[in-house]
Amino acid sequence: MPIRNRNAYAFLAPYLLVFATFWIWPIISSFLTSFQNTRVNPWKFSPGVNWGRLIGDPAFYNALYNTLIILVIQVPVMIAIATVMAVLLNSPLLKARPLFRFAFFAPVVVGEVAYSAVFRLMFSFDFGIINKIITLVGLPAVSWFDNANAAMALIIIAVTWRWAGYNAIIILAGLQSIPDDVYEAATLDRVSKTQQFFHITLPLLKPIILFCVILSVIGTMQLFTEPFLITNRGGPGGGTETLGLLLYREGFRSLNFGYASAVAYTMAALAVAISLLNLWIGREPK
Repeated sequence: MPIRNRNAYAFLAPYLLVFATFWIWPIISSFLTSFQNTRVNPWKFSPGVNWGRLIGDPAFYNALYNTLIILVIQVPVMIAIATVMAVLLNSPLLKARPLFRFAFFAPVVVGEVAYSAVFRLMFSFDFGIINKIITLVGLPAVSWFDNANAAMALIIIAVTWRWAGYNAIIILAGLQSIPDDVYEAATLDRVSKTQQFFHITLPLLKPIILFCVILSVIGTMQLFTEPFLITNRGGPGGGTETLGLLLYREGFRSLNFGYASAVAYTMAALAVAISLLNLWIGREPK
């Protein structure tokens, strides 16, 4: 090997060592753990214990159902809102655009514990401002934390609030990369602004939106903080328990690391499969 290459690898060696120690080995180790019965001491290789339980576990299917519900409803709604926000932020008619961009991005930098506590207070049945507004318009107050459907809606609202602005900034960057000449030519051809949005803006934004969708899918499959902190560990009665919360419960409360590893790899496989499906749907026609 040339000296130049050896020097390059020497500089990379500390990073590669840390990467292998804290990334590669844990991935391999957790995969091997998923095939072991960790309920006995010492652990015993028994592939059917964890993967067999996974196939017939009602708690797993409940967590999977809740995760997919959030994925199917929240991600499209959030991406649609983020796209509208990005278009508005890109408008030359908007004054103080840097201020609005920071305001929309700010929820991402808010601490998860802090914003979860605020949402619990806002949606409180007795003194929350949301129920105050609902009752002011003549509707009955909603028991957000005692009804599974209401709690699921609360999780979707919270996640959308936190991440819509983040995705809007990414889409805004894509909007600003579209040449103005395209819109000028369309205007000269008397194409309306609405038609420009659907026939020019959205097609050119397709790769950016697809990127945001894949990021959102991966994030949703790992969703943990909101159901844990806002709806009190996936309540009521497991109505908002996600795969991430099931993984935590099995691994760190029940100390069943083998089953938790099986759940983790199932989450990863589903995230990859859904992301590949999105890539296939969003591929450019030949």
